[in-house]
Amino acid sequence: MNYYIADMHLGHENVISFDARPFETADEMDAVLIANWNARVRPHDNVYILGDFCHKSKKSPSWYLKQLAGIKHLIVGNHDGHLLKDADAMSHFESVDKILLVKDGTERIILCHYPIAEWEGFHRGTWHIYGHIHNRQDSTYEYMKKLPRALNAGCMFYGYTLVNLKMLKKAYQIM
Repeated sequence: MNYYIADMHLGHENVISFDARPFETADEMDAVLIANWNARVRPHDNVYILGDFCHKSKKSPSWYLKQLAGIKHLIVGNHDGHLLKDADAMSHFESVDKILLVKDGTERIILCHYPIAEWEGFHRGTWHIYGHIHNRQDSTYEYMKKLPRALNAGCMFYGYTLVNLKMLKKAYQIM
């Protein structure tokens, strides 16, 4: 099974108010995200982290990664610079990319932290899964929601857990 998640911001106190997340502290948020992840993901599942894994955390990225099940793939976000410089953390990833084309069953998907206006295969049925814009309802959000097959995997939309393609489609009422 493939799972997708964006904008976890583990350890990041300020993201709680930025996203109006229902947590008192980063430690509480971290515990929920880790528990939700491990309740869903099995050892052979692929997990695509669409950027901003942890940010301004008092804990190392490896502290989090060691606890998380599955085969982890990082799609680099704007807050992942410190993660990329941590050799121990990087050893937990099967792959690291800025943009990646994957197959999920019969579907082709372009993965990128950032929302893209038009992507490879846009006119041939390829999906795009992204993050970055969190739950802001600005002009980018308005534009992206009009695009067919563009899906935001921000954890704040799905109860702070990972989602598969079927769940994303259902959330967007696309089947």
